[in-house]
Amino acid sequence: MSNTTRSSTFWKGFRDGLPFLLVIVPFGLLFGVVATEAGLNVLETLSFSIVVIAGAAQFTAVQLLSEDAPTIVVLASALAVNLRMAMYSASLTPHIGGASLWKRALVAYFTVDQSYACSITAYEKNPGWSMGAKLSYFFGVVTPVCPFWYLATLAGAIMGNAIPPEFALDFAVPITFLALIAPMLHTAAHRASALSAVVLSLVFNFLPYNLGLMVAGIGAMMVGAQVELWTTPRKQGAS
Repeated sequence: MSNTTRSSTFWKGFRDGLPFLLVIVPFGLLFGVVATEAGLNVLETLSFSIVVIAGAAQFTAVQLLSEDAPTIVVLASALAVNLRMAMYSASLTPHIGGASLWKRALVAYFTVDQSYACSITAYEKNPGWSMGAKLSYFFGVVTPVCPFWYLATLAGAIMGNAIPPEFALDFAVPITFLALIAPMLHTAAHRASALSAVVLSLVFNFLPYNLGLMVAGIGAMMVGAQVELWTTPRKQGAS
């Protein structure tokens, strides 16, 4: 595939990633504020975002640390929240798994909700794209998203409580995930898994240290897998 085409897919990815700044910036600002309120300094807060680069897991870990939760609970909870990244990786492998090791390492680092959601949708719509075009699109999406996540985190950590509560930055967290997940609920298994996660998280909300989220995540995966087993024979029979 020509460099021109790779360039066009990069800029297409860049344009697709731009709208996420509307939630990435307040999301990052909010994390910076929450992290500093929990006792982290500016450098620690920024390092947290650069090393972990997973907003939901970062919020979970900081909240538990502020509650003096045991370290093993903090680690287990953060890993549970990020289990979806393993599923993202498995989903992307058929498309870009043949890339060189260093490129796959970069993809692994920059695989976040936004880059995955945009990329997997674009790959399914454009099955004729080459490996180079797919990688260009992926990194195009990442280019506006991840640097602004770092910068917003830094700004939130520096400003701290100077951000008025009337700004209600916490709206960015649920809006981000709704915008990402809703368009991806294509099958009955997806919808059953999402509904189960909501119900189970509410039912087990009484568990300490947000352990209800772990229970909900595991239960939702089990429900989704079972529904997939039920519906697959029907699809095969219909075809």
